[in-house]
Amino acid sequence: QNEKELQDVVKQQEEKMLQLIDKSGEVTRLQGEVSHLKRSLQRAETEAKVLWEEVRGQEPKVDTAYIQERVLLRQEVDKLRLLLLEKEDENLLLSDKF
Repeated sequence: QNEKELQDVVKQQEEKMLQLIDKSGEVTRLQGEVSHLKRSLQRAETEAKVLWEEVRGQEPKVDTAYIQERVLLRQEVDKLRLLLLEKEDENLLLSDKF
């Protein structure tokens, strides 16, 4: 009886250790992804700064307010696209359950 209980406890501990190892690997993968995204964001911000400097320095003068409005509209469209994709994913998950 005690041996069986001890075997069960050992088995549970092994399972917990395997879960922790899996989670550790996932954390490492996510940290790498975050690092990659930070570098991409930094590159994009640098590109945006250079482009704005170029636009402001052009002759004839470019309507920067118009460009800024277009940028904001594009950001809104991207947000809406993302929301749509998330809703489609939710619907797929719900339809798979039933």
